[in-house]
Amino acid sequence: MTDDPIDPRLQEIAQRVFDAARSGEASTLAAYLDAGVPVNLSTGTRDTLLMLAAYHGHAEAVQLLIDRGADVDQLNERGQSPVAGAIFKGEEAVVRILAAAGADPNAGHPTAVDSAKMFGREDYLELWRS
Repeated sequence: MTDDPIDPRLQEIAQRVFDAARSGEASTLAAYLDAGVPVNLSTGTRDTLLMLAAYHGHAEAVQLLIDRGADVDQLNERGQSPVAGAIFKGEEAVVRILAAAGADPNAGHPTAVDSAKMFGREDYLELWRS
């Protein structure tokens, strides 16, 4: 832990990047990543760009982040994974993209498997049985 204040300009850039992930602005995310923003940048609650895009149902942004090397299994401070968040929100396209990218269905709590069972989504469970 450090007592050094964070440069307000950096905070502003980070907020813009997080907002782009939440709103699914894939081209904006790509530009920031090309400029050097880390693909696994996370909020103070450890929500990554991928978690934000997945939770808000932005399949194109999710695919872009995966293609750029985002960690599909990075948990936030509540122990939630991007794929479990996408299942919770009913974001089928995002769930399928994350599964195809190798997301661990047993990561975090509740797991993607637990979430799929809770919502009666047997089709999601099939994604990990093959």
